[in-house]
Order: sequence, then structure tokens, then C-alpha cells
Amino acid sequence: MKAADVMVRDVVTVHPETDVADAVKLLVARDISALPVVDQGDNLVGIISEADLLHRAELGTEKHRSWIIESLTAASTLAAEFAKAHGKKVGEIMTTGVVTATEEDSLGDIAVLFERHRIKRVPIVRDGRVVGIVSRSNLIQALASMVGTSEASGDTDRRIRDDLIQRLEKEHDWTDFGARNVTVHNGVVHLWGLITSDDERRALTALAEGVPGVARVQDEMFAIY
Repeated sequence: MKAADVMVRDVVTVHPETDVADAVKLLVARDISALPVVDQGDNLVGIISEADLLHRAELGTEKHRSWIIESLTAASTLAAEFAKAHGKKVGEIMTTGVVTATEEDSLGDIAVLFERHRIKRVPIVRDGRVVGIVSRSNLIQALASMVGTSEASGDTDRRIRDDLIQRLEKEHDWTDFGARNVTVHNGVVHLWGLITSDDERRALTALAEGVPGVARVQDEMFAIY
């Protein structure tokens, strides 16, 4: 399987000029842990994640050192830590030099990136622009989808997933299910994540069953009602 088979396509991004407070609200509202940062040309320039928000002055969690340790700490490090704790704009606290992958990279390649760089997600880029994102949870979902099934045509599974995602995007009036909630393996569609009613469960199942080539729909959804 490749990144294109599991990546979230409806990626929420912010700009360097975005207020940190607004970025935090987005993280909470979308139930995500990171936001790619793009410039005016939609080119990836950084990422802001939970890790960048751990040591904020508002929380009283900024780093403190004894004067001896501080005197031995590089000025650039102290400056960066101050910006992380007090910066008001995303560009002041974001992580730069972002590790990325492409749509054609295998899940094995991405797993290596997670381990090597000790990160939890990788933006998927095409010509410098973000077209998706793969997180550790996406890999686990893919693994769960594959357990106990035989290997199938990746092209067919990808077509089914893309078709279903397009159909979901048209039904935004009654569901916010998206790419991060769908995996397909061996023609079996796995639907993950939160739903708010039995009606939504039935509707999502019917929508998936209506995609040509779907062998079965596996309900992995859980309710919050």
C-alpha cells in the first residue's frame, strides 16, 4: 500500500500570519494534533503541532533553568524557546524543515520516517504543495483493515476509496466523515470514527455500499450520542 491509499486528503492548513489562538481553536474543533503551515502560494513552509504548544506562557509551562545552566545554553536555543512560549503568530512558533513524503511512497517508507525522526505524522506533498497527510493512526487503521485478508489489487482499492471520498464530500449537510475515516482493502470498506446518530451510521453504510466494486462494508464506527 502507498501513502495515497490511506492519506487524509481534506487537510486543514494555516498561514504563518495566523494567530496562535486561532490555530489552537482549529486543532480542538477538528480533533487533530497538527496543522501544516503554507505560504500565500500554498507551498509548505512548516507545521504547528501539539509539541509546539507544550511550553506556553499562558499555561505556566515555559521552560525554566538555573542561571548556571542558562549561561551554558546557546543563545539561539534560548531565543527559540522564548518564541515558542510567547509567540502570537503561527510563524513564530511553527516547526520548520518539515519531513514530508509523496503519494507514491510506500507505507513501509513512511513508517521508517516516523521511527527515524520520532514524529507522529507526515505531510504528503506534490510539487511542494500539501495534498494529504498520513498519521500513525492511519497506518494502524490500514493494518487493522488488512489483518486476516488476502492481498488485493491496490489500484482497485484506491479507486473505491477515492470514489467514496468524493461522494462523502458532496454530503457535507449531514456528515463530516472524511478521508481520515476510510480505508479499503481487498474490496472491503472500513469506516472508522465518531458518528452522532444511528441514522448517520445507516446512511454512511448505504453510501459506501453504493460504490461500484465494494465487496462489503465493515462498521468500525462508534457513537457519541
